[in-house]
Amino acid sequence: MLVSVVTIVYNGDQFLEQTILSVLNQTYTNIEYIIVDGGSKDNTLEIIRKYEDKIAYWKSEPDKGISDAFNKGIELATGTLVGILNADDWLEPDAIAAVVANYKPGCVLHGNMQYWNPDGSKGMHVMPNAALLPIEMTINHPTVFIDIETYNRFGAFSTDYRLAMDYHLLLRLYKSNVSFIHVDKTIANMRSGGASGNWVNSYIEVRKAKDEILGKSLNHVLTYYWQVLRRHTSETIADSPLSFINKIYRRYFSPMRKL
Repeated sequence: MLVSVVTIVYNGDQFLEQTILSVLNQTYTNIEYIIVDGGSKDNTLEIIRKYEDKIAYWKSEPDKGISDAFNKGIELATGTLVGILNADDWLEPDAIAAVVANYKPGCVLHGNMQYWNPDGSKGMHVMPNAALLPIEMTINHPTVFIDIETYNRFGAFSTDYRLAMDYHLLLRLYKSNVSFIHVDKTIANMRSGGASGNWVNSYIEVRKAKDEILGKSLNHVLTYYWQVLRRHTSETIADSPLSFINKIYRRYFSPMRKL
């Protein structure tokens, strides 16, 4: 089975090579690798050209945002499964083999993810919970592989979303009763920060997605304020003597299990 992996990048020369190598060095070899560059001005294109004989297709041109770049990559994909890996994330060596082993037609596969702190130390190791998608984003998008027929049937990313486009897509698929399959294995690694670090606007878009797909509800408003309060409190006490509260919450109360 051919698996397509799409990497989008813009001025990402700091970590791009690690991302590329994590795809090229997979134990599963039937991979179509596609890179969509947004018109980088740094050394990104030189890094891509270094490996272009092993890349199925790449192009560099301006885009209209992350959703637009994702969609360009999906349109180019010819594999049965499509995964999206951003230019500062990387896959575990046997990630795609594990995903393929659990594949069923018309599905969304997703796995566990390892977060990394800015100083290079390990952060949280997270297990997803698809059942709680109607409440918040409880799946790690770098671990997600979606059947191409599912994209063809339900569409790809909405360009109305600039940060929570992955949540909007997954919630839309969940609401449409698409099968979600959890691969209980670390699939991807993600550095803290990036576009998703703009967490207030991300939560605003999460609320917007829920209103659009599930219908407006007071619960969506209350959940939004709870998420903002929870995140603000977590960051406030992170480097204080009260930081143990964050560990207790993540261990026992988080909607995503921290392993």
